[in-house]
Amino acid sequence: MKKKYCLLSNDVETTSIWHNTLRDETGYKVLTEGMPLLLDLYAKYNVKSTFYFTGYIAKLYPEIVKMVIPYGHEVGSHGLSHTKENGFDVMPLEKQIRHLKTSKDILENIIGEEVISFRAPALRVNNDTAIALAETNFKIDSSVASQRFDMFMSFGGLKKLNWLTAPRLPYKTSKESLFKKGDGKIIEVPLSASLIPYLSTTMRIFPNFTALQRRVMAFESSKTGKPIVFDTHPNEFIDESDEERQINKRSKNIVASFLQDTVRSKLKVKNLGPAGIKIYEREIAYFDKHNFEFCTIKDFCKQKGLLE
Repeated sequence: MKKKYCLLSNDVETTSIWHNTLRDETGYKVLTEGMPLLLDLYAKYNVKSTFYFTGYIAKLYPEIVKMVIPYGHEVGSHGLSHTKENGFDVMPLEKQIRHLKTSKDILENIIGEEVISFRAPALRVNNDTAIALAETNFKIDSSVASQRFDMFMSFGGLKKLNWLTAPRLPYKTSKESLFKKGDGKIIEVPLSASLIPYLSTTMRIFPNFTALQRRVMAFESSKTGKPIVFDTHPNEFIDESDEERQINKRSKNIVASFLQDTVRSKLKVKNLGPAGIKIYEREIAYFDKHNFEFCTIKDFCKQKGLLE
């Protein structure tokens, strides 16, 4: 039987799900409420995980990065900014390089170690991103969600159609594209999906469906060796519902705003806060019971001989 891996990963940013916008106040709640809950849960199951921090939140609250180190977690980059206009699918190559270098420098100055893993905010990348990552000495990317089919509910939907044809197992990318195998320098570790994404947002909204989905993912892993790659966000485990809610509209297109702002925002507030942590523990407990190894994305790549 093939060795089974569960790679739990976390995107750390200042996004307020309740208000559908970026807020420094939310970042502070992530630091003081969301992260402690998540770190305690991982410690309970001896999970080693990868945390992707935006350069913005790392610079705003450096201690949010430092707090994962004693637990043996990996620090990765989530870009410099999570704003819509700084998506890696719309930035030109030189700007991508600047953002990657700056975010890398911020994180490395905080932890005193090299940062080699990246995940794009909102998983938005273009054909320049593979080049920019190699240019800035990143070695691992996890921005591709192979065979995921909900891209029109998020920004950059058309470019995310490439998810449908991307390989399911980890692979060396081509020099020009993260979506294709090749002889480039970047290792792609795709996020898990089965048309519907396997991640904490779906988990909170449709917990019963996710429970079924995890079994399908576990079966696939036992047959092919594909790692479970789960994505969560500590801002999902904070509660801002005591504040009056005003949904921020980020798109001027009526249809896009309806799907990406109104509909998505109303769905995404289900089971926020401690309720979400309880549901997440059920997922972790399942993989723990079925003898999956929890490790960082970097350590997985080393164990599989992908990382030189």
